[in-house]
Amino acid sequence: MSDQPLVLGIETSCDETAVGVVRGRTLLANVISSSVAEHARFGGVVPEIASRAHLEAMTNVITDALSKAKISINDIDAIGVTAGPGLIGALLVGTSAAHGLALALDKPLYGVNHLSAHLSVDALDESKKLSPAIGLLVSGGHSSIIQVNNLVSDVQVLGATIDDAAGEAFDKIARLLELDFPGGPAIDKLAREGDPMSIDFPRGLLQSDFSFSFSGLKTAVSRYLKATPDSKKADVAASFQEAVVDVLLSKALRACAETGIDSLILAGGVAANSRLRAEAERRCQLAKVELRTPPAALCTDNGAMVATLTSLAVSHGVKPSRRGFSTLSTASVSQPIWG
Repeated sequence: MSDQPLVLGIETSCDETAVGVVRGRTLLANVISSSVAEHARFGGVVPEIASRAHLEAMTNVITDALSKAKISINDIDAIGVTAGPGLIGALLVGTSAAHGLALALDKPLYGVNHLSAHLSVDALDESKKLSPAIGLLVSGGHSSIIQVNNLVSDVQVLGATIDDAAGEAFDKIARLLELDFPGGPAIDKLAREGDPMSIDFPRGLLQSDFSFSFSGLKTAVSRYLKATPDSKKADVAASFQEAVVDVLLSKALRACAETGIDSLILAGGVAANSRLRAEAERRCQLAKVELRTPPAALCTDNGAMVATLTSLAVSHGVKPSRRGFSTLSTASVSQPIWG
């Protein structure tokens, strides 16, 4: 195996069946089949529907990724797959497929951490030096501030959500505003028509440690809508979004200041939010912190992030995971690679 390993990564932690192919730190293919439309009528992800969708899409997504990368399955040096956290049934579809491929091809298999994989998208650029950074990981199920010393061996959680994650709060507020699912993109779009300073919604735990809490904000928005039913929805969306962005960036930049690390990585589905990206750029410039933001298409769940973390593990000499490793729906980010 060369120092530029050719890696296939499989991601099935939630409602995207995704396969990516990388060579070293160069992206060759990233194919995603989403079942989000099937969940929309329920207002959230239904685990059984997600698992069935993965089963139906897996073969086609792998075939499409190999075709786009212009390689044969036999060319692969290693296989990576999300082993957790995520929906247990969905994870089992991906890990079963990966185990089967690894066994048939006699290739090393790496079980990777979904959260660490999100952060590793930052490494998809050969020109970037892999240096310590603070990671702001925000998605539907996770809101965390992470100290990234080494993506494959030293990742430490400084703080995480104690109730609703940021993405979960977006979904719940979107439902109150009678917007489409998923709520993040819907609120982002509507908020552009509103005034983010029109309503002073609370900033939960703003002055505390690096923990997050968005349940109080959700309650405040709900009460406001009941008290002022004729309020302009765009103003509510913009003000709610501003409160979330303010808390996320205030704590992330404080983590940079307290650790002395002058790089900030945005990662996870909420990192695609246009207001978060714009405000992060502005605040990082003021704080003299380097902002490292992946393309919006690589913020949501994807196979490229799994393949990238696996490639880094191979290049750093990390041993493959043992065959038959277990999935773990509640895994911590501090375990980037399964043993």
